[in-house]
Amino acid sequence: PGDCSFTRQQEPLGLGHAIWCARHIVGDEPFAVLLPDMLMRGERKGCLAQLMDVYSETGGNVIAVEECDPSQTGSYGIVGKGEAIGDAFRITTMVEKPAPKDAPSNLFISGRYIFQPELFDHIARFESGAGGEIQVTDAMRRLSAEQPFFGHRFRGRSYDCGMKPGFLAANIALALENPEMAAAVRAELKALMAPA
Repeated sequence: PGDCSFTRQQEPLGLGHAIWCARHIVGDEPFAVLLPDMLMRGERKGCLAQLMDVYSETGGNVIAVEECDPSQTGSYGIVGKGEAIGDAFRITTMVEKPAPKDAPSNLFISGRYIFQPELFDHIARFESGAGGEIQVTDAMRRLSAEQPFFGHRFRGRSYDCGMKPGFLAANIALALENPEMAAAVRAELKALMAPA
């Protein structure tokens, strides 16, 4: 049970702008952002529950991160890794879609965040970043000069449903977990994989 409120982004101006559209709903409270194109299955706890555990220890702003192949850094927001703090680490820098040679690590921001409301002040500058969009990573980088940011390496499996292979893998994985579908899906996959 609980109340739900919705807002719409009238123009596709970037993730930062989409978050900014919710500022009146959020008000002066810390808030979570969950990107719907990233399906995340935690090992024991969901990703947001893992972030809440870190937040209860660190406060500040907390971001879920995962490793990517170093050649793929240009597809993601990438963080720099600082000192370990419990189950997390201090984020030293954030770069939106860097070329592999410019990436501070191969830890990418994986679509789950806990932010302080001051983030809205930095998004409100409406400065265009990578791809000509209002990037939340740029606002996060500015806020990091005032408040700490912590990264938590997500324990579980995530599927990037914004990419065709990730979308397909998520559907297969969830179907295999469903007792009503698992046997039929396994049989179909076996038939598809059989040599012709």
